[in-house]
Amino acid sequence: MTDEVVPVLIVGGGPVGLALAEELSQHRVPVIIVEPRAVVEHSRPRAKTTSVRTMEHFRRWGIADRLREVAPLNSTWSQRVTFVQNVLGREITHVDGCLGLDASADLTPEPAQQVTQPLVEEVMRADLAQKHGPELLFGWHAVSVEDGPHHAQVVIANGAGEKRTISALYVVGADGPRSVVRTAMGARYEGSGGGRQNVNITFRSTELAALIPHAPSIHYWVLNPDAPGVVGPLDHAGTYWAIATGATHVDDDAHAARIVRSLIGGDVDVEILATDPWQARLLLADRYRAGRLFIVGDAAHQNPPWGGHGFNTGVGDAVNLGWKLAAVLEGWAPDELLDSYGAERRPIETQTIELAASNMASLSIDLSNPLLMASGAVFEDAREELGPIIHRIKSPEFLSSGLVLGYGYGPTSRLQAATPADYEPRIEPGNRLPHRVVNGQAIYDLLGEWFTAIGTRTAVEPLLTEAERCGIPLAHLETEEPGVVLVRPDQHIAWVGDTPADSGDVLKRAISGFPAVTDTPATSERAEGALV
Repeated sequence: MTDEVVPVLIVGGGPVGLALAEELSQHRVPVIIVEPRAVVEHSRPRAKTTSVRTMEHFRRWGIADRLREVAPLNSTWSQRVTFVQNVLGREITHVDGCLGLDASADLTPEPAQQVTQPLVEEVMRADLAQKHGPELLFGWHAVSVEDGPHHAQVVIANGAGEKRTISALYVVGADGPRSVVRTAMGARYEGSGGGRQNVNITFRSTELAALIPHAPSIHYWVLNPDAPGVVGPLDHAGTYWAIATGATHVDDDAHAARIVRSLIGGDVDVEILATDPWQARLLLADRYRAGRLFIVGDAAHQNPPWGGHGFNTGVGDAVNLGWKLAAVLEGWAPDELLDSYGAERRPIETQTIELAASNMASLSIDLSNPLLMASGAVFEDAREELGPIIHRIKSPEFLSSGLVLGYGYGPTSRLQAATPADYEPRIEPGNRLPHRVVNGQAIYDLLGEWFTAIGTRTAVEPLLTEAERCGIPLAHLETEEPGVVLVRPDQHIAWVGDTPADSGDVLKRAISGFPAVTDTPATSERAEGALV
């Protein structure tokens, strides 16, 4: 059968596809999600860190609090990564304040959250199910995708062999590395497989927690040359994840249990829940759009998980593309705004892949040293010499505010993040609007659904008048200080300056994306007062 034409069809209902549906629903765009998995399976935790920036988006969608409610590990429980001989052995060094879990209230209203990908998906599934716009087709997969001049067509099928043909104005592939949509676009990955192999193991142990001699930690990096890897808790009920670095395969559960006990360094009870051999990949699609077809998340880019940026980077894709699709569908934004999706996001993914590759160059297998497995004075000398080196090498993997909060789409965006760890907010075009509290509320909670002009009524009046004339939805957040900051729906700054001399030009560039910006952006000082 052939359905009526829907605005957006999303192929793939993992966390990135669901995030895109959330963003579209935020703007009341009807959407269909096609996802082969009828239910979410919990034995494979996948991503485990929901970053500060992703939590800020979840806040905007109204699901941040719910995610924290279902997360077994409270963000205040631990923000430490500990490097050890083995889990039951001696500590070598540790890094505190990791992964944005203790992010300062001066920087964000939402610290990061340790929570498994299946729980993230379930929260979003439940939220979308109670909304009017999304149609969730779980248990269905895309068979073929074909673009056309007026709409695209997607043939989907379920496990019973039933088929449907869905016509959509836009089709977005959130369907992972083997993306049907990417193939239909004629896009291809560029990059490399990354080489090094690993094995993920999810296990349960009732004895382990009481035996661990270290302070609560989200990761224990095992530097035993004979059994290098990482172990971390998933909850307080004895469920853990492990990565056996350099392992190529697991024969059976007994073999997996031996690997786990080697990482732990003791003969504790181990129940194997799941195993997954995998190989890191460093891949980036050569384009993110072809006509009415788009790709997001792993369909567009793959990077090693070291640093926890993969799923979160995909959510950034979904937000960037989602509001732009909605704006074009509403009729007040031009098609060229959709071209800016790839132009804005690909450099961010390139930077993320580079950082993940750097992190991957110093895994447990690289940091391990027989001297660190010694005892007495030999161990103490080795720890004194190697501990600071390990701390310095690995800190960028866990302290990455510059990448998470400092990325932007403007010509000067990199100036606010001199390194992946450093973030110094700058009020300049392309950058994330710096967080602050205004009249007791986070400034993000005071922004409009679409664009928001921040400044005095007099200063923003020309923008408001021109926006009304052009049919561009523009809210006003009034301040008493001089200067104007124009903010996009994704909380990135579109324009900064004094009262604009040409409001039409400012708005035209704002709804075309940053590739259309050719002039020198205003400095952060010119509109600093608008946020005070």
